[in-house]
Amino acid sequence: MDLKQLRYFLAVVDAGGFTAAAARLGIAQPALSIAIRKLERALDLELLHRGTRRVTPTSEGEVLAGHARALLERAEAAELQMRELRGLLKGEVRIGLPSILGSYFFPPLLMAFKHRHPGLRLSVQEAGTRSLLSMIRAGGLDLGVVTSDAELDGLETHPFLREEVVVHVGRSHPLAEAECIDFAILFEHDLVVARSGYFLREFIDRHAAALEVEPRIAFETNLIPLAETIVRQGFGITCVLRMVSEQTRDPGLVAIPFATPVHLDFSLAWQSGGYLSRADRAFLDFVREQTA
Repeated sequence: MDLKQLRYFLAVVDAGGFTAAAARLGIAQPALSIAIRKLERALDLELLHRGTRRVTPTSEGEVLAGHARALLERAEAAELQMRELRGLLKGEVRIGLPSILGSYFFPPLLMAFKHRHPGLRLSVQEAGTRSLLSMIRAGGLDLGVVTSDAELDGLETHPFLREEVVVHVGRSHPLAEAECIDFAILFEHDLVVARSGYFLREFIDRHAAALEVEPRIAFETNLIPLAETIVRQGFGITCVLRMVSEQTRDPGLVAIPFATPVHLDFSLAWQSGGYLSRADRAFLDFVREQTA
């Protein structure tokens, strides 16, 4: 039993006869009769009362007709959805972002993509690099933004951003007048850091380990406005991407570069050899276009 047989069967039921049904379907009447006989033999049931004036379904045929209509409606809906996806009229992009990039880099990019493809849905998940990598590998995300120095085994990547890391201090902090800072001095002060697993926390931990020092962590939070308030009030200093300073332009904060400028590289990552929908590929191409 296939969808074509069911479509032929319903045509006969709705037309009340083989001749009219064959005309509607655009096939020869004998071919239609053979197809219905094959369906009846496959099911081992008589599906139609073949009267001299009108063909009507048997009780078994009535049951099959109900199922056939539902199956054909679902098949037509599936075909329509596939056509829409081919035309990027519908679909979903599941993307994971670290909080800083989600707040300061991606909003205009996401809005511009949505403007270009209004029928697509964007599902955005905020998480740290480690969690994003796990979700991509597990299939919970289609795409994720990670640092390019992360462990990327089994993933394909597209580098799209390089951003300088600077230190934020409050205007009244002793370091506020410094032209630059090194890591040894950084680790002499109380720090406001992200939770473990986020790229700026790993940045701090990595450099502290290289100097064999224990960072003085005063506050641990992923809430960027809270971290900036703490720093503004002089209760700690923090590392941020320069884009944060450039966009917030907070008069109560000073951005100090490192003595040797430090940069982080970011990439879009997805499963190597994994399936990317047309919507995913459209987003990937859009990021490439906008960040070229």
